Amino acid sequence: MTSATVALCLGCTPALAGDIDVLHASVAPTEKVGSDIPLRMTVLNRAAEADSLLRFRCPFANFSERVTVDKGGEGPPSKRPVQAIALKAAGETELTPEGMHVMLLQIRQPLAAGERFTCAASFRKAGSVEVPVEVRAGP
Repeated sequence: MTSATVALCLGCTPALAGDIDVLHASVAPTEKVGSDIPLRMTVLNRAAEADSLLRFRCPFANFSERVTVDKGGEGPPSKRPVQAIALKAAGETELTPEGMHVMLLQIRQPLAAGERFTCAASFRKAGSVEVPVEVRAGP
């Protein structure tokens, strides 16, 4: 490491996987294979710097997409893909179908209430984090 690199990093506090917890991750039950479902969760970032959610993978979905809901003045709200979901520094960020959230696309199997899966979230600074996801009715 050069002295310039050391000088640039003196104030750095990079987020680590231990700085991020994903809480209350859940999806609704569905019988329909091939459907798309929103994922609810709370992301707790204990790091002093903001982070962002880049990717989310679950064994029961073919793909995922990060989206936001645009609530324009006219017409119904519409979903729009985003590159990443910003996460507050030293705080909680709620991801719900009414705002920023992850859509799990092309569900591979029926999902029954009470089932649990281990998924993986990738964050810009904290890296990869295993996330327990529960199938449950209601928020």
